[in-house]
Amino acid sequence: MKSYGQYCPIARAAEILATRWTPLILRNLLLGARTFNEIADGAPGIPRSLLVSRLRELERTGVISREPHPTGRGSVYVLTSAGEDLRDVMLALGTWGERWMELAPEHIDPGVVLSSWVRWYLAVDRLPEERVVVRFDFPDRTRKSNQLWILFDGPRSEVCRTFPGYAEDVIVSIDSRTLAEWHLGRLTWTDALRAGRITVSGVSRYARALPGWNRQSGWAHLDNVRPMRQPTA
Repeated sequence: MKSYGQYCPIARAAEILATRWTPLILRNLLLGARTFNEIADGAPGIPRSLLVSRLRELERTGVISREPHPTGRGSVYVLTSAGEDLRDVMLALGTWGERWMELAPEHIDPGVVLSSWVRWYLAVDRLPEERVVVRFDFPDRTRKSNQLWILFDGPRSEVCRTFPGYAEDVIVSIDSRTLAEWHLGRLTWTDALRAGRITVSGVSRYARALPGWNRQSGWAHLDNVRPMRQPTA
């Protein structure tokens, strides 16, 4: 890694923190990811070789430590005191990004939003004891990516990109923009329903409870955020 060659603490910190993918890796660790696969799942698109390199660099600089997995197989990555000290830094970065950086159509892959919901923002304590399958239809996406499923099953909940093989309890039709705006707290589920931006069918008790199973983004309801850019025709 090439140094800025400056004594300034901002420059020294940027040598580690301002490299591509590193903030997302740190975000995932701060949200509770511990294994290599958990970190990778929270950063779709990162080459695995690059993730290995970034983790080694964070370990070398004392931001994380690698420890044996409790099962005895593989390793887990744990934030050190230096890593935990970045929590407020990352929260401030996210607040700044939500307030000042435009949310553009290319930022709203619904698969990433649903994965974030299940991995980081799932209200497990509000889920029913039985498994619930919800299909999401995205009319604004191409045929290959216009359907996703969430299997709500306590801590074993997961997002499926192909039919999971269980009966669908609820079907939600929602465009990618509406999903992102709701998850970010810019739009309520009720308002989206009234505006026709969401349609829901299926078992009524699950359909009514569904929005309460998302604790929403940590930046939900932040004031004075930039509006989302409208997609071009």
